[in-house]
Amino acid sequence: MSFSHWLRSNSEHYLLQDSQARIAKRHGIDGPRPPKSLKDRFWRQVFAPTYRLLPWSVRKRTIQAIPGSHRKDWPEPNYESRKPAI
Repeated sequence: MSFSHWLRSNSEHYLLQDSQARIAKRHGIDGPRPPKSLKDRFWRQVFAPTYRLLPWSVRKRTIQAIPGSHRKDWPEPNYESRKPAI
């Protein structure tokens, strides 16, 4: 697994856990298990809160800068004619 895929995979996993924990806390129910290892603590207590504070423009540029970690945009349609298909 390449570094960019590893980074994306970990980011998605821990951001999901963080959002589940925040929603569970808001509704007064049990959420995901608390972070135990140093890795879990870093991703949940440092990375996720920092990521949430970043403005969308910074997040988007970061995502696009990491090769292979984002979906490609749809290509512009190449219509030969704007006339009806009838």
